[in-house]
Amino acid sequence: MLSDNVSRIVAARVSDPGAIAAAAARRMKATSLLGEHGKAMIVAADHPARGANGVGGDPTAMADRFELLDRLCIALERPGVTGVLGTADILEDLLLLGVLDGKSVFGSMNRAGLAGSVFEIDDRFTGYDAEALADMGFDGGKMLTRIALDDPATPSVLFDTAKAVNELNDRELIAMVEPFLSSWQDGKIRNDLSTDAVIKSITIASGLGRRTAYTWLKLPVVENMERVLASSTLPALLLGGEVTDPEAAFTSWGKALKQPTAQGLVVGRSLLYPSNGDVAGAVDKAVSLL
Repeated sequence: MLSDNVSRIVAARVSDPGAIAAAAARRMKATSLLGEHGKAMIVAADHPARGANGVGGDPTAMADRFELLDRLCIALERPGVTGVLGTADILEDLLLLGVLDGKSVFGSMNRAGLAGSVFEIDDRFTGYDAEALADMGFDGGKMLTRIALDDPATPSVLFDTAKAVNELNDRELIAMVEPFLSSWQDGKIRNDLSTDAVIKSITIASGLGRRTAYTWLKLPVVENMERVLASSTLPALLLGGEVTDPEAAFTSWGKALKQPTAQGLVVGRSLLYPSNGDVAGAVDKAVSLL
């Protein structure tokens, strides 16, 4: 039962904090980043650390940690799911629950650009660093890299991303870079999802760091994905984002996955909080696209 699981987590955190490191040490690692279907299917749950707790019309949907963990456990046990992406608090809970065996695990690195803040572009690294990811035996780290040509904080964002790419490459860990060309509009940061803007963000992100052997991209699915995915030879994972039309989203994901650099999906809210409430069904449908 969920209540029993929560009690186990809290008891370990209070009385035996070392249990987290012990769970990480005995975790059975994934033998490959890709599943038997030849693609990655990664469930993302790093939104709350940015203060982005809303799903659909519920502004606090992801703020219930007990429910989020329950949904993550359902998703991770579905056939074809290869991994998870999250911040330390969530991944440590999952380690204590023992549900990460055989899964690839990616830590979220920069979370300081809080959703809706005036400093949103100044997205400093407040989560995982490369050293901790290596110590935990995880597979890599993810960084959101929003490139705002009208914001003077952007050079620092690019510098910090390049630094993380270098440190992850040095440890032979995946650097999952999620680039957007962004701008301030009516006091809010908006990502430009036009084909040309996404291509421009990819060409900038692909050149970050002194080595790119372990750099992967995490990209939105937009119009003309053939052109988008032809703008780099780096392996690409397709992000889901918040989906308003599930059928249209699944169709576009399936089409984009046919491109040679597309290596799978990284999807969060649309699978963990589907409109019909069926987490297992949503995950299974996404896996079927692979």
